[in-house]
Amino acid sequence: MPFNSVPALAVLSIVTIVWAFSFSLIGVYLSGQVDSYLAVLIRVSLALALLLPFFRPAQLPFKTLAMLTGIGALQVGVTYQFLYHAFSYISVAEVLLFTIFTPLWITLIDELILRRQHLPLRWWAGSALAVAGAAIIRYENISADALTGFLLIQAANLCFAAGQVGYKRLELGSSRTQVHTFACFFLGATLVSGLGTLLFTDWTRVPTTAVQWSVLVWLGLGASGFGYLAWAMASKRVNTGQLATMNNLLIPAGILVNIVFWSRDAEWGRLLLGGLIITLSVWVCRKKL
Repeated sequence: MPFNSVPALAVLSIVTIVWAFSFSLIGVYLSGQVDSYLAVLIRVSLALALLLPFFRPAQLPFKTLAMLTGIGALQVGVTYQFLYHAFSYISVAEVLLFTIFTPLWITLIDELILRRQHLPLRWWAGSALAVAGAAIIRYENISADALTGFLLIQAANLCFAAGQVGYKRLELGSSRTQVHTFACFFLGATLVSGLGTLLFTDWTRVPTTAVQWSVLVWLGLGASGFGYLAWAMASKRVNTGQLATMNNLLIPAGILVNIVFWSRDAEWGRLLLGGLIITLSVWVCRKKL
């Protein structure tokens, strides 16, 4: 399969760049304009539609497919509910800041799931370095709604981390089998998002402009359909420490996108120092599982 011919860390880096655009696009074009529940449903439905032509359910047992559906429901469906609502309380920059704890959540969840007495110290050290590097880049005065936003983002981080660890540990066979069954991942996300839409959508805030629909199509087909499949497959080829620390490369990538495309100011010294520390954190976790 194509992904296997590319180093896993390179795939994770490419997806990070793709996802870096998502934060700004959501914050600039969707937040406060398009209902968050509806936006999530459209996004994951498009991703599901993209992957359905490849769906071959006979390649895995029903129990495994059900578990994959549950992982998608948690990692995408529930995560997006928290994430999109956070934009109502905090800025894009604050969202990026509050995501810095994802590596620690991944490392902790992996230990709990595997019931290990001790995870390698280098994984904890790498996760801590990733948090420190992201904090250096993004720490600044935060708004009065910071507590609400922080709690929403931590809930999103927890669900996102649990989904990543769950997928990494789930036996799914070859890369080809993963492609042929990944529609279940977005089926779970669509079910959760559909329920949220039915219960809570504000139908006065539907997407109406070409820009809003273009952003949703990009988020659905590019950031979600391609992004999650590539990230999930690559996650199986790195160790937990590397997976955890790679999550925080989104911080400098997101800042660079804001600078280049939305002409935001940057503190280049902090950005460079934090980026180097995050890179170091990936190197610390370099040994294979």
